[in-house]
Amino acid sequence: MSATATAQRVYNFSAGPAALPLPVLQQVQDEFLCLPGAGASILEISHRGKVFVDIIQDAEATLRSLLGISDDYAVLFLQGGALLQFSMIPANLLRGTDKTAQYLLTGSWGKKAIGEAKKEGNVETIYDAKDSNYDHVPGPGDYAVSDAAAYLYYCSNETIQGVQFPSEPECPASVPLVSDASSDLLCRPLPIDKYGIVYACAQKNAGPAGVTLVVIRRDLLDRGSENLPGYLNYKNHADGDSMWNTPPTFGVYVLGKVAHWLADDIGGLAAMEKLNREKSQVLYDVVDSFSEFYKGHAQPGSRSLMNVTFNLPNDDLQAKFISEAAEHDLASLKGHRSVGGIRASIYNAMPREGVEALANFMKDFAVKNG
Repeated sequence: MSATATAQRVYNFSAGPAALPLPVLQQVQDEFLCLPGAGASILEISHRGKVFVDIIQDAEATLRSLLGISDDYAVLFLQGGALLQFSMIPANLLRGTDKTAQYLLTGSWGKKAIGEAKKEGNVETIYDAKDSNYDHVPGPGDYAVSDAAAYLYYCSNETIQGVQFPSEPECPASVPLVSDASSDLLCRPLPIDKYGIVYACAQKNAGPAGVTLVVIRRDLLDRGSENLPGYLNYKNHADGDSMWNTPPTFGVYVLGKVAHWLADDIGGLAAMEKLNREKSQVLYDVVDSFSEFYKGHAQPGSRSLMNVTFNLPNDDLQAKFISEAAEHDLASLKGHRSVGGIRASIYNAMPREGVEALANFMKDFAVKNG
């Protein structure tokens, strides 16, 4: 990547597709025209050829090492994003049973997941944070999970509201715990053995849009009916090593490089979590120091490491904030249209320097306009 192109890059606070690590982008650029050993671009090679098979196997092995994924779990590289998973999960674990799937509702993406699950069977929302405008996640005593539930589903980090579970919700051993970790997978260590399914559309922390990572306990693969449409059956993808259909080859390639960046450059997920906590605290300290000007959305105990959300005193100041921030190369800070305000997405690839630049801008803006 040329020095000119690098200098033109802004600090990208987009919620997704989001910033990718600069070393990964540089590697992709270096290899884009001709992948080493392939004689062609990653966009041109067969997914059945040895070069790509080595790539997808290496990506899986690196992810298994990072997350401590045992052989009891299949690692799948799929397409369709979280929206397809909203349907695939109940289609495989709920359809055709007399069981009830239970959901913890803490934001917009959980609400969409519930809507799709209801098309497949019985669904019960056992916790709903609607009354507080989804500004927190529940504590252990706030809900009860049935031992006979088909599964317990939650979204670990709601990007729109900026709330995140600090740890896994309590769940009986007999009930598969299912997590939409689209926006916080790989931001911290994860005890995979507590889960039945963890999935993430990659365009937040793991890679580009177009590839979805699914980690599923192998005993759950037989829950899907053979009458399911082929693509919707997890077992087909597991049996085919993620090649039941042509996989998203470029997305898998980049995801593998992001995984290596985390392992080799960052030093693993514990080190990444430390950096993420430091970055988020820089912004939350400003929000708390100027609490009469910036109103944080999430309650302190539920604040996201990935998406810092807050409001300004009025819409005019919000528009001014976004406009002036852009002049300082601080981009994509407008909150989601459903809730408004400001949202700073500070995923793994956002450097500390970008967070500090935003924090300094926030301080100056509050002083000048407060």
